[in-house]
Amino acid sequence: MIAIVDYGCGNLYSLQSSLNFLKLDSVITSDPEVIKKANKIILPGVGAFGDAVELLKKGGLHKVLKEEAEKGKYILGICLGMQLLFDKSFEYGEHKGLELVKGEVCPLSDDIKGDLKIPHMGWNSLCIKDISDPIFKYTKNGDYVYFVHSFYAKNCEDSLLAYADYEVKVPALVKNKNVYGAQFHPEKSGDVGLNLLKAFAELEEN
Repeated sequence: MIAIVDYGCGNLYSLQSSLNFLKLDSVITSDPEVIKKANKIILPGVGAFGDAVELLKKGGLHKVLKEEAEKGKYILGICLGMQLLFDKSFEYGEHKGLELVKGEVCPLSDDIKGDLKIPHMGWNSLCIKDISDPIFKYTKNGDYVYFVHSFYAKNCEDSLLAYADYEVKVPALVKNKNVYGAQFHPEKSGDVGLNLLKAFAELEEN
């Protein structure tokens, strides 16, 4: 069973619909005990980093996510959920993240100087650095996925699996051991997104 973490900041039902389409058992939950019993965890998210961190802490989810990651359980953060995995964010201040992936989250507007629009919204192709990773079992280099974001991860080269070119190199998929993060929305990325969710569900714990 896959636990979809409900902390008040996610596109939960669209994501669950994608998992249902793949005939994958999932539950939307804010209960730490249910999350602990799940085989895998997906941390979705839309909105502001600082607010999301406080909501995770308020619900006791901040602690359980770190504990389950330490145990080796596979976790996938999506969009804001990916950003929460990093050490910190500079979104409207400075906020400490879950510290499960090295790096920080910064405004795209600091680094994009051309005519590209912010937020980065729409389809962009994946430049895959390590095609051997099992998360890419059904994905190929150049596949298109759907992004919606104004902030992006930096200083995370050691965890970078794939990026998108948007004047700057936007980390699209990152990994630290059993913890994955996708800046794009798999649930909005058609067959490519479904294939990534399928591959995540098939990951086997060591």
